[in-house]
Amino acid sequence: MIRFVLGIFGAMFTGITLAIFMAALVVGGVFWMYSRDLPSHEQLANYTPATISRVYSGEGQLMDEFAQERRLYTPADEIPDLVKHAFISAEDKNFYNHAGFDPRGIAAAAIEAARGGALRGASTIPQQVVKNFLLSSERSAERKIKELILSVRLENTLSKDDILALYLNEIFLGQNSYGVTAAAQTYFNKTPDELKPHEAAYLATLPKKPAKLHPVRNKEAALGRRNYVLREMFQNGYLDQAVYEAEKELPLRSVQNGDFAGYRTELPDRDYFTDEIRRQLSRDFGEEEFFTGGLTIRATENPKLQEVAAASLRQGLEEYDRGRGVWRPSGVTLPEATLSNEESWRQALADTKFPRDVKGWHPAVVLEISGNEARIGIEGVEDDEDGHWIPAKDVTWARRLNDDGSLGRKARVAGDLLKVGEVVHVRRMVKDADGSFVRWTLRQIPEVQGGFMAMDVNTGRVIAMQGGFSYQHSVYNRATQAQRQPGSSFKPFVYAAALDSGFSPATIVIDAPIEVESGGKIWRPKNASNQFYGPTPLRTGIEQSRNLMTVRLAQEIGMDTVAGYAERFGVYDRMNPFLANSLGSEETTLFKMVAAYAMFANGGERVEPTLVDRVQDRWGRTIYRHDRRDCVNCTDPVLAAGAEPQIDSNRERVMDPITAYQLTSMMRGVVSRGTASRTVNLSVPTAGKTGTTNDARDVWFVGFTSNIVAGCYIGYDRPRNMPGASGGGMCGPVFTRFMTEAVKELGGGEFDVPEGGHFIKIDRFSGARLPFDAEGEHVVAEYFRDGEEPLFGVMFDGGFAMGSNLPLFDHGGSGGEQVRTSTGKTVVVPDKADFGSLSSGGLY
Repeated sequence: MIRFVLGIFGAMFTGITLAIFMAALVVGGVFWMYSRDLPSHEQLANYTPATISRVYSGEGQLMDEFAQERRLYTPADEIPDLVKHAFISAEDKNFYNHAGFDPRGIAAAAIEAARGGALRGASTIPQQVVKNFLLSSERSAERKIKELILSVRLENTLSKDDILALYLNEIFLGQNSYGVTAAAQTYFNKTPDELKPHEAAYLATLPKKPAKLHPVRNKEAALGRRNYVLREMFQNGYLDQAVYEAEKELPLRSVQNGDFAGYRTELPDRDYFTDEIRRQLSRDFGEEEFFTGGLTIRATENPKLQEVAAASLRQGLEEYDRGRGVWRPSGVTLPEATLSNEESWRQALADTKFPRDVKGWHPAVVLEISGNEARIGIEGVEDDEDGHWIPAKDVTWARRLNDDGSLGRKARVAGDLLKVGEVVHVRRMVKDADGSFVRWTLRQIPEVQGGFMAMDVNTGRVIAMQGGFSYQHSVYNRATQAQRQPGSSFKPFVYAAALDSGFSPATIVIDAPIEVESGGKIWRPKNASNQFYGPTPLRTGIEQSRNLMTVRLAQEIGMDTVAGYAERFGVYDRMNPFLANSLGSEETTLFKMVAAYAMFANGGERVEPTLVDRVQDRWGRTIYRHDRRDCVNCTDPVLAAGAEPQIDSNRERVMDPITAYQLTSMMRGVVSRGTASRTVNLSVPTAGKTGTTNDARDVWFVGFTSNIVAGCYIGYDRPRNMPGASGGGMCGPVFTRFMTEAVKELGGGEFDVPEGGHFIKIDRFSGARLPFDAEGEHVVAEYFRDGEEPLFGVMFDGGFAMGSNLPLFDHGGSGGEQVRTSTGKTVVVPDKADFGSLSSGGLY
């Protein structure tokens, strides 16, 4: 009997042993089969997550950030224990005790499922890491087996803290936030080490279902789950009972509920400057690297002067726009039903997509028209007892543009311009004397647009850039993207080519009518004054922006030479050598023009404009540095008293320094007595050139001091005539307002006189040589090269004869104005040119 019982037990033991062996063999076979061709877990040791790239000002202030996934990477040793404990308690309380998977957790999940409970994955943090990094998210037994294999391998490769850091930096936590550092900022505007236990616990609730635990929309569910995590933290020994009891009673406060200011409120509004950095670095480094590489970008912008540039350009655009006397409705309206109470219209107004980046302007909605006035509700401004009103006297400057394109009557009351429900811009009008409030006044974003840019002439650092009136209204950057005709602001390149070709500021060029046959049509350039001045020194030609002199000069030296200079200075990649282009009829950008003028100002050295001083990668290594000049004595431990660092410029020379100085001197005359003299007036020596194309479709001014160059362009995005506009009249004041502040901050001085030359006084009207002691308005000291004896009295006509063999005007034309030239002759200036006679280009 005993032998029989023992036999039964032996058989059972053998069967069980064989079953276990077979099961182990099957499981081993399954794991062996699935372990083949698995992705390498070792790559996680070199984890480089997609991380935010950030732009900082020269003072280290955060200006903007760009990312595909908003993630701020934090190394393992910088993640606070409180945050680690919260996530471990919520996701994997046995994290520090298992080898990659949790048998007890798997068994508990299986028992719960067998009892009819919810099926849960029981995934550990290592399993979630390999799933997120190396596998798909499909629900299948195959994926689960691979997950188990890889999690064990991962445990044998990385430390627990490194695995946890991978998890806490990669996990998605809602609101476009990846990783705990970005989430802490998004929900609480805090860094991880500033989080309180209840805040860390809330973040730990989010990995499973962030959309269903929103702190406002799903507040009760979020609060319940947060308190569950706090209880787990207490039971796991991470919190004492007093802290647990206190923390679970606290409300769920968040940025989304308005309890904390959002992190974006601490950032300036995105503007043309940082968006141009995005555009240029995406091109240079690739979009993938820029948006995911965690780059640290040090911008060249001067924040104070950037504000001045924006305000100055906006003032110029708005003054011209209001002078047109047309009110254009914004096209944004609120439903009438939302206007009945303050809470509803404020919410509806906040939800509108309406520009909010113009300093001092507020979005507002017209609530009612009452008599002569209109009552408005203003975003961010509390209503007072009597409400806020637009009075009749604030609208009499304009007529309303109707939907059919017609204009209404000249406004006499607010209702002539406004309708109930319309969204408008308003700003406070204050007294100049004491800044006291006068009334609210209507504003509108101008239809006319423009660009402004300023940079250091020696380094190329762009200190300010404004690409239009409002970035939120139009992201099109007119400083870098708008291809426009520079008009007469191109003429300095013609004169530069002439000065390097043997001409001097005293050279005489004939100012007389010209006819050129082009394409079977006749081109008749003319001066802005419709007059001809006969023999005139080169200096006067550029000061008064004489078109006929410029064309003759370009013909004399050859348009191929002029084109070569324009290309050398970067104004064009390839310029067509047409004679009309000497007057600036070929399109370029303000960005290129300002950079080219910088080379006049710095004595003729090539300078590349940049918006970025330095770029560092995620590890802090410098991968780009703009200024590559060498400092000769910067490493000397001691400098002699009064000594300064010596910078060795290794830049290419694009222009002879004496030519650069001669041209600068002539362009100072543009500012002191030429086409910019009425509007450009600074406390330091200033040079520049105006530009106004035919029909005033584009107006320009580009000018410079000894250290700063700045340029302005104004025109409609779809070019059309701007009545009464000129480069000096519109862009000159924009330049002056900016440079007045720039000089206060950055200084300025006399332009350096290069070696190898001497001064000779001449008559600026006749070009005649004058005695050394000559004085008066007609006297100017010109700089000539040593060893070069200037020829006085020689005239150039560009090959356009002034005799009977060249018609000076079209006898068969449809008419024109009769004028007298400086030589006493009477000629007829033909009527406005057609396409063949240069429909656009330089005027003055």
